[in-house]
Amino acid sequence: MLLGRMKAPTSVNIARLLYLLLCEAAGVIVALSTKGNLHWELPVWGGLLLGAVVAGFFIFAETLMKGFTLRGFSTATFGLLVGLFCAFLLTRVGLSEVLAAALTRLDRSEDAVAGGELANALSLATGSLLYASFGFIGAVLALRSSRDDFAFILPYVRFRQDGSTGQPILLDGESIMDGRVPGIVKSGFLSGRLVVPRFVLDELQSLAESPTQANRQRAARALESLERLQKDKEVEITVEETAGTAPGETLHTRLLQTAQLLGARVMTTDENLGKIARLRGIEVLSLHNLAEALRPNVVVGEKIRLPLVRTGKDDHQAVGYLSDGTMIVVNHAIDRIGSTCDVRVISTLQTSGGTMVFAELER
Repeated sequence: MLLGRMKAPTSVNIARLLYLLLCEAAGVIVALSTKGNLHWELPVWGGLLLGAVVAGFFIFAETLMKGFTLRGFSTATFGLLVGLFCAFLLTRVGLSEVLAAALTRLDRSEDAVAGGELANALSLATGSLLYASFGFIGAVLALRSSRDDFAFILPYVRFRQDGSTGQPILLDGESIMDGRVPGIVKSGFLSGRLVVPRFVLDELQSLAESPTQANRQRAARALESLERLQKDKEVEITVEETAGTAPGETLHTRLLQTAQLLGARVMTTDENLGKIARLRGIEVLSLHNLAEALRPNVVVGEKIRLPLVRTGKDDHQAVGYLSDGTMIVVNHAIDRIGSTCDVRVISTLQTSGGTMVFAELER
């Protein structure tokens, strides 16, 4: 199954079914416990209905939270605790009592008892309001914050991956459609979990349904690459259930925000995205830079074994190519086309399209 078309895992559906059965069983138990009660008796079918309603409500709430991961839950919990602590400090200094007293003065009642009850009620209400408001603000601010903000609050605690496994690698759509990612990962030069955001999969899915044939082919190759990585037991690849782009927000902006949240490196072939990511302090793995680094440095006088595949510009020349695509023109080798020969480099020429190499047959 394609990653972009994955639905809820089987384990999640089993958990939902077990929860529904438990709620139904609890409803039956409640109904049986009221049997014989003169004031209120709940029939068994009513208990089943009550269990179904409760289970349906929480399962529906769970489906609405499908983009809310455990990481987000733990982050929100931390922010909630910070907000509650701030509210606790404010109530300790008597802020809720001050607010309650101020509101009580607005009451023109001359009944002292009624005034005292009103003051107590207002004190309780303002205290509850402070806890709820600061808890809400703390949770929202935590969800909007990055790991660097947490490191500032807790300087000795870094919310990042273990150093032995390496930082996670966030793949963008261009790097997946490039098709070289599976080979690079299989080579063992990269360490770390591969992460594909859900909105990137949605982008690939839309390209796969594009009326343009080139876009469909690139998207199909990308999905095939993801399938190969998913089937490889030695590769750890996950889909990050992040929210899609907001109105006015680009895919690049959302991708960089996700990378900052996860503390991940970004793998891409987009030079502009790489520049913006570096300006924001995000580590970039550029496939173009990697290919350039692996390009062999051919020097004058070097001996190379080269297959000759076609004629050159001049009648006596033959042309061969290195594994990285570098073209080598061999003089006086027209009769050796179709064979593999030993050649020696005599000169190089740097052009806008790359390096052109001239060689002679090794005698």
